[in-house]
Amino acid sequence: MELLVQFTGVVLIVVIGLMAMAESGLFVGLVVPGETVMLLGGALAWQGRASLLWVIVAACLGGIVGDSVSYEVGRRFGPRLISTRLGRRVGDERWRRARHYVRTRGGRAIFFGRFVGVFRALVPAVAGWARVPYGSFLLFNIAGGLIWGTGIILLGAAAGESWRLVERWVGLGGLILAAALTAVLGLAVLIACRRALSEAGAGKPSRTHANDRRSSDA
Repeated sequence: MELLVQFTGVVLIVVIGLMAMAESGLFVGLVVPGETVMLLGGALAWQGRASLLWVIVAACLGGIVGDSVSYEVGRRFGPRLISTRLGRRVGDERWRRARHYVRTRGGRAIFFGRFVGVFRALVPAVAGWARVPYGSFLLFNIAGGLIWGTGIILLGAAAGESWRLVERWVGLGGLILAAALTAVLGLAVLIACRRALSEAGAGKPSRTHANDRRSSDA
């Protein structure tokens, strides 16, 4: 962490992007404190050490790319991952939980798994292993990556010098943020659909009115 404090500008932005990618990468996210580095990166950006906007962009892109790489690794190697040296260190129970999570939640596992440390590192590979269509995976990957990257960096920026105090709550906070945004988006879509149906119904003449017009013409 002391080394990160020495970085500024483009170097800091690149490091944040790489750490976000490592945090989302298969196995690597279990041992690399990527989220902690991102919190500190947000605090440093708020201090003017780098552009806050570009730090957010780097974090989001890093997370999305990291998940995509893990997906491809899972697609290519599948169950062989468990028998690798690092796969054995992950443990059968973690693999079982990740597989069950993807099997029962589908696309939602890709989105919400982003906000849980163990699932963030394993779910993308399990999704590739399960042959989840990449188009569907990418949609949930991008949605989760944008919310996760933006949320972590802004949380670090808001915390400032107290960024370590919010480190222990970041996982729970991310889940709450994701659930809240999902609810808001769902409500917005519902309102838009109801409005469209209402307008379509209002613009379509009723059958009774059409019959009356035909009778009067006769």
